[in-house]
Amino acid sequence: MYWRRWLCLSFFLILFTPSLFAQDWLEVSDEAQALFPRATRMKASQDAMPITDIYQLDQTIGYLFETDDLTDFPGFSGDSINLRVGLDVQGRIVGLVLVRHHEPIFLHGLGEAPLYEFIAQYQGLSLKQQVLVGSDQARIASGDLAYFDGVTKATVSVMVVHDTILAAARKVAQARLNGFGSSAKATLNMHQFTPRSFDVLRNERALFRWQLSDDEAAEQLSVNTGRLLAARDAGDENTPFIDLSIALLNPPSVGKNLLGDEEYQRIMQSLAPGEVALLVGSRGGYSFVADDFVAGTTPARFSLRQQGSPLALRDADLYHAQSPVFAEQIAVLMPAFDDVKILTFSDQSGFDPSLPLSFGMTVQLKKNFLESEHVLIDTEYRLPDNVLIPVEPPKPPIPLWQRIWNDRLVEIAILSVYLALLTGVFVFQHRLAGFGRYLTPVRLTALLFVIGFIGFYAQGQLSVVNIYTLLLSLWKGFDITVFLLDPILFVLWSYVFISLFLWGRGLYCGWLCPFGAMQELVAAVAEKYRLRQWKISDGLHQTLITVKYGVLMVLVSMAFYQLSLAETLAEIEPFKTAVTLVFDRAWPFVLYAVLLLALSARVHKAYCRYMCPLGAGLAVLGRLRRFSWLTRREECGQPCRLCEKHCGINAIQKTGQIDYNECVQCLACLAIVSDEHRCVANKYGKNRKSRRATNTLGEGVVVTVSPHNFSKK
Repeated sequence: MYWRRWLCLSFFLILFTPSLFAQDWLEVSDEAQALFPRATRMKASQDAMPITDIYQLDQTIGYLFETDDLTDFPGFSGDSINLRVGLDVQGRIVGLVLVRHHEPIFLHGLGEAPLYEFIAQYQGLSLKQQVLVGSDQARIASGDLAYFDGVTKATVSVMVVHDTILAAARKVAQARLNGFGSSAKATLNMHQFTPRSFDVLRNERALFRWQLSDDEAAEQLSVNTGRLLAARDAGDENTPFIDLSIALLNPPSVGKNLLGDEEYQRIMQSLAPGEVALLVGSRGGYSFVADDFVAGTTPARFSLRQQGSPLALRDADLYHAQSPVFAEQIAVLMPAFDDVKILTFSDQSGFDPSLPLSFGMTVQLKKNFLESEHVLIDTEYRLPDNVLIPVEPPKPPIPLWQRIWNDRLVEIAILSVYLALLTGVFVFQHRLAGFGRYLTPVRLTALLFVIGFIGFYAQGQLSVVNIYTLLLSLWKGFDITVFLLDPILFVLWSYVFISLFLWGRGLYCGWLCPFGAMQELVAAVAEKYRLRQWKISDGLHQTLITVKYGVLMVLVSMAFYQLSLAETLAEIEPFKTAVTLVFDRAWPFVLYAVLLLALSARVHKAYCRYMCPLGAGLAVLGRLRRFSWLTRREECGQPCRLCEKHCGINAIQKTGQIDYNECVQCLACLAIVSDEHRCVANKYGKNRKSRRATNTLGEGVVVTVSPHNFSKK
């Protein structure tokens, strides 16, 4: 028949044309696996962030991204340095891979080994830590500070790497994690200029002065004054221990008033796009730069934080060839600095001008002749409102699960229509049984829809992994939003859960499972070419159907012991290979799935009957079904066994009763029972009625035969 040829062609086109079907979930790539060994699957971000969300089962464990997609810091070559970075959900960098660079110092000078060694230092770094990069400054070690060795002769390149890594990672942390800031509530006012005197700048705190006497510093550091005096660099003991003047130069109302128009333009033109310039001058007993400070690096003593997270500072080295210049009206009153530098940081690092800044000084205190300790002292500073432009707060973002549902409304609608039709078929199955001649084309159409749309396109293949993910969620604290992130699976599971109490496991296994549909189509093709099925004895069949329950128990038990191992063992399901990845996987997995499908040509739905832990789990709950819908007759089993012979799944017992724990509700037996031309029970019924009539006639009627006629007495 033509429909059989069409069936074969359609099945193989769907099976071997993976490019026709979109996927949300992705198999973990080699790059992601290298940074996240526990990852089991991944998904491209559902919002505008160019990152990949990494999962272990349904739990997010980190984020994978490339720095070029989030930042743009030109290196010494003029091109950016692109790195692949893994960030976990605690804000720690779990791994980095150098993807591309064109830095001449490494390509044609030092070699790339020093660059790789420098990058490796960032693995394990928390974004809450401040990083000091340099090779000549005194090492400072504490929980909040991390000291990284620089690369001699490659200061510019390594600082670009440093800024690139931290700026990109902080953007991801701010978008995905709590405690790392959020979108800026204000920007710097770069358009308005109003002349201001020195006193006005100080009174408005546009020029911030931080002073601490010896006694005040000793009190804040909880040390005696003698130890503090020993930490002084030099200078008159009458000068404050800390005396810093600090100003953010970018707003013209600050920078142009302090430096004058010409110097301000020079400073602004020397900055890279997005850089913020911070003028720091020191004249106290303890300078913000040590004697061994290297120009162009990060000062070890001075730090800048916002909301507890460090902003990566570095010396712009703008005063190596000339002395600092101040506006004439300012220079008269400006303190004479012992050290003055312009430090820069990037606005890509998550800087929000509307939030307070924390300036810190790390003081080195001697414990004895051999040992020293480093103690942080800090103060808070807030920019004046007149240098800020408020940013209208963004509207609260729509929860991710809602955005996903909105994006997949068409898929949800199509699936819902199919489920509604399927429900109608099952509810009115006895009325529709009279149209049994249409069962075959309807069922073939449904199987192709299940494979093509529900399976390959919508990725609606349920799995035993979903079962123990649910059990673990109930055990540890149920959160429905985790399950709402995949609307197709959520709708299917909700529908299947209800159907289990009405029809048992058969509705899903027979009409909604993509891999089950594949097996059934393979069996149909085998029947077309007269490939005979292997006969499984009743005893062996009863033994084999218990295997899937054993597999289910092992997987669920292992999930509570070691989840990653349970996920690995779940590969007994060929669903990921055959449906999720459409056979685009390593050859052992593909071979396993293909062999199971080939086995279906000889043993109808062999995997479903004997191995499937998902089917076992559904059958366990399906035992609570309220109804046995399929019609049975008194003659079924004895003497008629036609339905039993036509049941490919071997779910009809010799007594004629149906084992609903194994039945896939294909409705073939219902079509036979309802067809008076096929169901031989009608013939048996007529014979019985005939025998009853004969017996009655023999007992109560006397027949007299004459040569001429028949007469009754």
